[in-house]
Amino acid sequence: MKKNISLVATGDSLITMRQSVHSEPEFLDMVKLIRSADIAFTNHEMLLHDYEDWIWPSAESGGTYTRAPPYIIDELMWMGYDIFSTANNHSLDYLYGGLFSTRDHLDAAGVLHSGTGKDLAEARAPAYKEYPQGRVALISASSSYASFGRAGDVRRDLQGRPGLNPLRTETWWTVKEEVLETIKGLEEALGIPELVQPEDAHLFLRQKFVVGDDVGMHTKPHKGDMEGNLESIRDAAKQADWVLFSLHAHEGLLHDREQPAEFIETFAREAIDAGAHAFIGHGHHAMRGIEIRDGRPIFYSLGDFIFQNETVYKMPADFYESYKLDPYKGMVSDAFDARTDAPPRPGWPASKWFTKDRKYWISVIPFMEFEGDRLSSLKLYPVELGQDKPRSQRGRPMFVDEEEGADIVGIMKKLSEPYGTEITIEKGIGTVKV
Repeated sequence: MKKNISLVATGDSLITMRQSVHSEPEFLDMVKLIRSADIAFTNHEMLLHDYEDWIWPSAESGGTYTRAPPYIIDELMWMGYDIFSTANNHSLDYLYGGLFSTRDHLDAAGVLHSGTGKDLAEARAPAYKEYPQGRVALISASSSYASFGRAGDVRRDLQGRPGLNPLRTETWWTVKEEVLETIKGLEEALGIPELVQPEDAHLFLRQKFVVGDDVGMHTKPHKGDMEGNLESIRDAAKQADWVLFSLHAHEGLLHDREQPAEFIETFAREAIDAGAHAFIGHGHHAMRGIEIRDGRPIFYSLGDFIFQNETVYKMPADFYESYKLDPYKGMVSDAFDARTDAPPRPGWPASKWFTKDRKYWISVIPFMEFEGDRLSSLKLYPVELGQDKPRSQRGRPMFVDEEEGADIVGIMKKLSEPYGTEITIEKGIGTVKV
């Protein structure tokens, strides 16, 4: 007999409020779709704790210091989710206390989760769960994280470091010969001490420059992190019937952030070749294209699914100070208002830009069906997250009408064209040729 399974996957769930209290038909129909799948995945981009006195905010966060009451996991399970990634740029917003509290609550709920741990081996290890359709494995990683966020290896004489499973990158700039000579002249003019340079490159202000025709910034996966993650995938492929890989990645091309950075494409294809049945990307907060490789899907970014990052209950003093507010007397609504009015940081939209740009408030829910190890069907169900609603209501997903659905799926269709992916649209629903 061929093994068969259906799978729903969604992107980032920054969830702070109950979902089960709502009853709009467009919302309940969406929930019904999620529940109808054999398994359902989302990126759990929330830390679960009650601000206990042993949990401290870090000095560096992923933006909003994400936190939700522990019962929020019940809301995601009510929607039908039971597989979660915990590796993302918010994993260490509340240091190790927040990381372990979140893991403990997920364990207590009995859900499958991966991506963080007491050391690198635990963070990188596949997590497994048994279903009537077979055993499912999930490996989760992040290329976007706080500088101290990545887990560390154990040594024979020293314990490892808690954190997330990283996918670091190697970056270089390709320039023309005359540009490199200009850089060398700038070094001399600035009095920068001469370095011992590698044979194949030139280092300047901690950046690597090489001479070539493909001018611009280029990236590839860190060799050790790529091999370590591929090893986990190959191991899981022997131990499970279905292998999913989740990557949280903000990085895009310099000239077009709707396209994934080169290292993401390189790694995603290697992940499929190593045995992953689906590569599930998120983190960019907007959609990126879909590629079908050897009958298996690569979702370069599924964007936001739940985006309630302006209704977090508390923010630490550092957050207020960053917007020139009194860190002792300011109210959390004042902090979010100030961020709304602040200019965006380079490459990272501030709240105002999130609110004004529609791409952060739309997405698709892919419903996958596998026969054997290959996709037999992939449909895209469009959703919107209430862009124009007040803060207390914004960020909750629901289905859209046929016209808006055709528009949203049309965006994904265009984003997927560079990969040769064919998507047809009927009654606002997308069907991917597999």
